Formats: sequence, structure tokens, C-alpha cells
Amino acid sequence: MHHQWLLLAACFWVIFMFMVASKFITLTFKDPDAYSAKQEFLLLTAVPDVGKLPGEKHFPEELKPTGKVLSDSRLVQPLVYMERLELIRNVCRDEALKNLSHTAVSKFVLDRIFVCDKHKILFCQTPKVGNTQWKKVLIVLNGAFPSIEEIPENVVHDHEKNGLPRLSSFSDAEIQKRLKTYFKFFIVRDPFERLISAFKDKFVHNPRFEPWYRHEIAPGIIRKYRRNRTETRGIQFEDFVRYLGDPNHRWLDLQFGDHIIHWVTYVELCAPCEIKYSVIGHHETLEDDAPYILKEAGIDHLVSYPTIPPGITVYNRTKVERYFLGISKRDIRRLYARFEGDFKLFGYQKPDFLLN
Repeated sequence: MHHQWLLLAACFWVIFMFMVASKFITLTFKDPDAYSAKQEFLLLTAVPDVGKLPGEKHFPEELKPTGKVLSDSRLVQPLVYMERLELIRNVCRDEALKNLSHTAVSKFVLDRIFVCDKHKILFCQTPKVGNTQWKKVLIVLNGAFPSIEEIPENVVHDHEKNGLPRLSSFSDAEIQKRLKTYFKFFIVRDPFERLISAFKDKFVHNPRFEPWYRHEIAPGIIRKYRRNRTETRGIQFEDFVRYLGDPNHRWLDLQFGDHIIHWVTYVELCAPCEIKYSVIGHHETLEDDAPYILKEAGIDHLVSYPTIPPGITVYNRTKVERYFLGISKRDIRRLYARFEGDFKLFGYQKPDFLLN
């Protein structure tokens, strides 16, 4: 009888341990699976129908979100890019901002978009946002040079030699086909910081030696917008701000020609409400965005984005405050009124520290 009780107790002990182990296994494996399924649902949610072209109903199969996640990034990272597209869609629908968010897909816009037919990629150039490096990536993909390191600097912006066709060089039917089926992207940064970069590059340092900025464009801005006529210094940032914020700036833009691409709005450059882009990268998060774009475009195994110097993409509020110091609130508000569409389309915070 004693042995029977021992045997019965042993059986109960085995059953108890089995139940505990089963519960442990359930807790260990079932919840992560549920979490992954939830993430997969989030990542595979359809991308918003941003700025549809006529007759375009949805993403072509190759442009649908992959739900792929970079191995060294957070699981939710692709959601960031979808939220950016959704924000553009919502702002494009805002009737109050229509004049600031919409533009025709003109030759001016098509001239800004570079084509890589081999890998079905369109890249819209937004100057002063690290575009030189992206052009190098496309030059290599198009086969003009075997590697980024071998591209001479004087060739990158020479469109006779760099092997980068513009979308405007194709027929209307070929343009529409590429706009509907190719992977499309461009990069943005804080609009005011971009203007500072453009001013420094073209009117202060001018490293590429483009003398017309100092000798033709700067005097034109000074003649029209300098308040103190006895001031003989070269163009100042205040002159530049007053010119850009003038609602009647376009007559001067026509005289300057395509040189204005360095400071016109992203809307005017890339028509984000009219063209449905696949990814919008941000200069401030380029360390994450560049590898993601390469991966989504299916070219990460062919080329890498050049090394990004530490800290170069970080927004510098102190620099912005320093440049706008002494400029009247009226002129800053007029400048913001022109670039408000860029701020809202791409989620940049209104610079109240300058406006109020």
C-alpha cells in the first residue's frame, strides 16, 4: 500500500511539472509570435494613395511596401516612411494650403528628376540636401563609372558626361510610364536651414567657382531689396531673405533662370502632390534613410551610400538663430509664408522661436 501511494504521488508530480513546462513554453513562444503578427499587419498596411496621377489607382506591384526591416534597425522603422507619405497625402488635401502644396508637373520639374532605367529608379534633385552623393550612386548604377570613388568631382554635375538622363528627355508616354512604375524618391531637410546652406554655398564660399552668383545674381538682389542704399558690402543674408519672401519674387527668378533651384521650394522642385513618391528621405535621419532607400530600391547589394561625416546631418538651431538675428519679424514671417507648404508637407516644426 505504501508503494502504491508513492507511485501515485510520483504520477501527480510528473503531471504537475508537465503543466508548468507547457505554460512556460506557451509564454515564451506564443507572445512573440503574436507581436510579430501585429508588426507585420502594421508594416504591410497599404501605403496612402499620395498625389495620384490621372488613371493611377494603386502602387504597381514592385512599389508596394515590402515590410522588410533592416537587420540593425528598429522593427517599426518602415512605419516612419509610411507616416511621411500619409502626411503628404493629408496636406495635399488641405484646400487652405493648395497654393503652397500643388504645382504643375512642368518641364522645370521633369528637369529635376534623374533616371536610372537599368534599375527603374527616379530621383528628384533637391539642392543643398546632400544630393551630390545620391547623384554619384545613380552614376555608378547607370554604368558610367565602376565605383563612387572613381567619379571625378567635376563630372558629377556635368550632365554631358555623368550619364544621368533627365526625365524631361523622354516622350510624354515614356515619362508617364516611368512615373507610374519606377521607384521614386527625394530628400528634404529643414527649409530654413537649407536656405542658409544655399546662401553660404553660392554667395559666400562658392567652392565650385560659379561666379555668376556673386557677379550677376547678388547685385540683382541687392538693387531690388537692400534697404540701406549707402551700404556697399556684398550680399547679406537679410537681402536674400527679403528677396525670397517677396510675393513678387518671380519676375526676378525669371532673370536668374534655373539657378534658383538652390532655394526654391520642394513643391516647385518635385511636385510631391502630383507625383506619388515611394520614399521621402530626411537629411536629419540620413544615417537610417539612406540604407533604407537603397534596400527598398533593390540596389543595396550593388552600391553603398558614401560615408556620412559625424554630426553633419544634425539640425543646428543655434546656427539658424544666428543667421536670422537682426532680420525683421515681418521679413521672416513673409519668408515662412512662402515656405509654409514645405514645413507642413514634410513634418518640420514651425519656427516660432524666429517668428514670435
